[in-house]
Amino acid sequence: SLGGWLTIGASVNEESSAAIVRTAVDAGINFIDLADAYAKGGAEQTIGRILGQYRRSDLVISSKLFWPMSDNPNDKGLSRKHIMESIDRTLKNLGTDYLDIYFCHREDPETTLSETTRAMDDLVHRGKILYWGTSVWRPRTLRDVHAICDRRGLYRPIVEQPPYNLLERSIERKVLPAARNLGMGVVVWSPLAGGILTGKYLGGVPAGSRGATTRWLDEYLAPANTERVRRFVEIARRAGNEPAQLALAWILSQDGITSVITGATNPEQLKSNLKALEAPLSSDLKYEIEQIFPA
Repeated sequence: SLGGWLTIGASVNEESSAAIVRTAVDAGINFIDLADAYAKGGAEQTIGRILGQYRRSDLVISSKLFWPMSDNPNDKGLSRKHIMESIDRTLKNLGTDYLDIYFCHREDPETTLSETTRAMDDLVHRGKILYWGTSVWRPRTLRDVHAICDRRGLYRPIVEQPPYNLLERSIERKVLPAARNLGMGVVVWSPLAGGILTGKYLGGVPAGSRGATTRWLDEYLAPANTERVRRFVEIARRAGNEPAQLALAWILSQDGITSVITGATNPEQLKSNLKALEAPLSSDLKYEIEQIFPA
C-alpha cells in the first residue's frame, strides 16, 4: 500500500506526489491510504487532483476520521454528526463519489459503539463507502463492535490498521489473533519505525529530522534499540539487501498481515522499498532477525 502520512500534501510537492503514485501503480500497487488529518486535508486534496489520471475502479482508496480538524468541538471523534460531515468533506477533497474503505482512526471514548456502527452502516447503504475499518483499536473493542453489528444486522468493520514493525511487535499477542478470529484483514503502518530501521539514525539524530521533531519516536531511539538496529543493519548488508527492504520483507512474511503501508518522498525510495518483494528471507535469516527483536 502507498500511504500519505507526513509526505503527500505536506513534505512532498504535487509534482513529486504524482510521480510517486505513478511509480506505485506501474509496480502493481492499487491501494492508497489517506486520512483527513494528513496535512489537514492536503493529502486528500493532492491525491484528488492526481486521481483523474486513473480509472477509479482500478484503485482502492481509503481515508480516516477521528482527529480534530478545527477548534469546533463537533469537528472530531466518531459521533454521527462528525462522521456524516467528514465523509462529505473527504469525498469533495478526493473528487470521488465513494471511498473503498473508511477507517475510524482511533477509538472514541465520548461516543458509544452503537452510534458509530450505525453511522458507518448508513454510509455503506448510501453508497458513500464500500467497507469500513478501524485503526489502533483494542482487541476487546473489536470484539464488542462485531457483536453489536451481528446482533443488529449491521455491516462489520472488515480491517484493522495498527502499527507494526520489528521494534513494535505487540500486535502479535492479541490484535492479530482477534483479527483472525473475527475475519478481519490487518493493514499495518510504520513498518520502518519512522525510518529508524533503515539505520539512518545510527550516527545520531540530525536537527530537523523526523527523529528530532516527532516525539512518538523517542522510545524507538532508546540506546538499547539503537544497538539492535545496528546489528540488524549488519545482517541486511550481509544478505545483500537494504535494511528497509529486509524489514518490509519480514513483515510480509508474517501470518495474518494483509498489506503493508509504506510512504515515500520520491519514486526512487519507493522503488527501493518494493524490492522487499524480492528479498530472500530464509527461515534461518528470519530466526536471526527475530533473535535481535523478540516479540
